[in-house]
Amino acid sequence: METITKSLRLPNTHNMGYLYGSGWKSISMVDVYKSVTFTLWLCGCNLRCPFCHNWHLAINDQLFCRPLDVKEIIEHVKTTKNLIDYLHVTGGEPIIQFIPLMYFLREIREIGVKISINTNLTLVNPLKKLIEENLVDHIATDLKSPHRMLYGHDARTSDKLWEMFLRGLELVKDNDIPLELRIPVPRKLVNTKDYIEDLSKALSIIKDHRKTYVIVQPLLGYPVTDPRNKEWCSEYCDPEPDELEYVASYVRDQTSLQVIIKRHVTL
Repeated sequence: METITKSLRLPNTHNMGYLYGSGWKSISMVDVYKSVTFTLWLCGCNLRCPFCHNWHLAINDQLFCRPLDVKEIIEHVKTTKNLIDYLHVTGGEPIIQFIPLMYFLREIREIGVKISINTNLTLVNPLKKLIEENLVDHIATDLKSPHRMLYGHDARTSDKLWEMFLRGLELVKDNDIPLELRIPVPRKLVNTKDYIEDLSKALSIIKDHRKTYVIVQPLLGYPVTDPRNKEWCSEYCDPEPDELEYVASYVRDQTSLQVIIKRHVTL
């Protein structure tokens, strides 16, 4: 895991005055279900998902990523704080930049804004630290199943990352944090053994967590998105409507959670 993180080659984000990202949107109504957010996009990620449409951020493409002045971001948040439910930090994987992110979120907390983090839940120890410091009010994550296909790494690395993801779900449940669990549905895979096993393991952890709601949504491919691997997406993206219904029904059968089907994802 440490090797994966080191290989990202992020700029010197230990300068607490900056985060490395692509920018922000002061008012967004599409990033957290039924919430208004100030959304900030950070760069870097430890996954290599073939369907990812933010892969330019994940690989720190200099055409998209730049140092963002924390003071400037905070001033913009202050102007919209009465209009938003959360500051929502997404990516990429924002917790990759754990140290400057922690200092930034402390300042956000000082101005009285709730914090939502979109994370892949594989960086468990840094996330635990943020939770212990009361810097997390809401989490959004993707349940990527089957993980060996969707994480974009070799089987051994993907298995380790999946174990960390399951630990991350436990952490969220144990700390009673509201969770938006997104299930991106691939095509042709939902009836496979690997898919059902992953889905079942993850759902067994949070099946009774009343602050979890589930968003079932399609994996969208080219030309709606610009996926990292167009060839992979041409085979496995854009599922049929009955595949979405199948996953939603499975979640309802296995849990007591609210399930929402999003047939069209706003990017």
